[in-house]
Amino acid sequence: MQRFVYQKLIDWKCKNNRKPLILNGARQVGKTWLLREFGMNEYGQLAYFSCDKSEDVRKLFDKDYDVERIVRQLSALSGIDIRPHETLLVLDEVQSCPRALSALKYFCEDAPQYHVAVAGSLLGISLHEGLSFPVGKVDMIRVFPMTFREFLRAMGKQGMEQLVASCDYESMNVLSEAFTDLLRQYLFVGGMPAAVLAYGNHEGLNAVREIQRQILFDYGKDFSKHAPVHQVTRINQVWQSIPAQLFKENKKFRYADLKKGGRATDFELAIQWLIDTGLVHKVTRCREPRMPLKVYEDANAFKLFMVDCGLLGAMVDAPAAQMLIGNSAFVEYKGGLAEQYVYQQLSSNSEKNIFYYSADNSRMEIDFLMQSDDGIVPIEVKAGRNVVSNSLHRYLETHPELHAIRYSLLPYIRQEHLTNIPLYAIP
Repeated sequence: MQRFVYQKLIDWKCKNNRKPLILNGARQVGKTWLLREFGMNEYGQLAYFSCDKSEDVRKLFDKDYDVERIVRQLSALSGIDIRPHETLLVLDEVQSCPRALSALKYFCEDAPQYHVAVAGSLLGISLHEGLSFPVGKVDMIRVFPMTFREFLRAMGKQGMEQLVASCDYESMNVLSEAFTDLLRQYLFVGGMPAAVLAYGNHEGLNAVREIQRQILFDYGKDFSKHAPVHQVTRINQVWQSIPAQLFKENKKFRYADLKKGGRATDFELAIQWLIDTGLVHKVTRCREPRMPLKVYEDANAFKLFMVDCGLLGAMVDAPAAQMLIGNSAFVEYKGGLAEQYVYQQLSSNSEKNIFYYSADNSRMEIDFLMQSDDGIVPIEVKAGRNVVSNSLHRYLETHPELHAIRYSLLPYIRQEHLTNIPLYAIP
């Protein structure tokens, strides 16, 4: 499989001011595979250690932060001479060894000649538990589930992926039926690498769904194992409620939907825990569509999206026939699956904050707002070919200086204040 984030790893290796690397992201999005592939392909040798499986590795960080001693002992443990510039030293599941994370500061200051990369699935929550984080001494790369473009490549559709990459909308319009069918498949399979690999190997839809269920089961075990005991029940309540919250007309997260009389004080810690693990993403409301958007953020109103659209479908046990035949996958669930998909593509391809907009004095709502160098970009998501949107129309009437993007199943067309881009062609 080809992951586009791999190029970021190559860029990191070539940096003159390279620092130790932290590869962060939710469980099972492919961090370990990426570092192994990177080490074997781009270096003379790979020295790989899993901190959660080796007590010897954890112990050698307990004594002190003498980098040369640490490297010498890691070389002895692995049987590999860890050499500057020639060896990639990988410490996986580094959250199991807090002192290894702290040691990155000393690799940066005292021994920058070593190429060190660490990965961890639960680093977000670990960093909130008092770890001494090497602020300013590390580079960070975030890993997400596979995007639709990566899915196309995994399915052997490199030519179609290149059409999306090059924004060749004329050619994509000709192949719209084939693209739409592949998009249906992606909505079912999602972007978790294990599910994509199974599907690409023709193991069948049931095998894909079983992998997704196992991933969800493993996430549930993480709740019980790593979350504060008094928060486990609330974390489960929030997690299980996300599909219902997304599949309603108004997708704003409502605490009252979790339990009668539910309030922010009851669930905000549980929500933050899920965000810190990378399993949930929060999109907050923007009160005013003005730059900079962050200034007008309303932290009390937000939507929650899951890490992956395939896992979202598995959580509600969406039938394969409904997902893969016709356009039911787009129009059912009140557009929630399409909105999840669009958010997943946008957040994977951009480091910019994503908001949504709703007016105080009306029902007008814009699905997403992003800020570019040229100004604000309103984004509307339509799950089918019915693209009538009173909200977007009124929004553009009151903000004629803006140019909006609409993602739908319609072909590409650029108008004066609006560009329609097919859902499968998010660049």
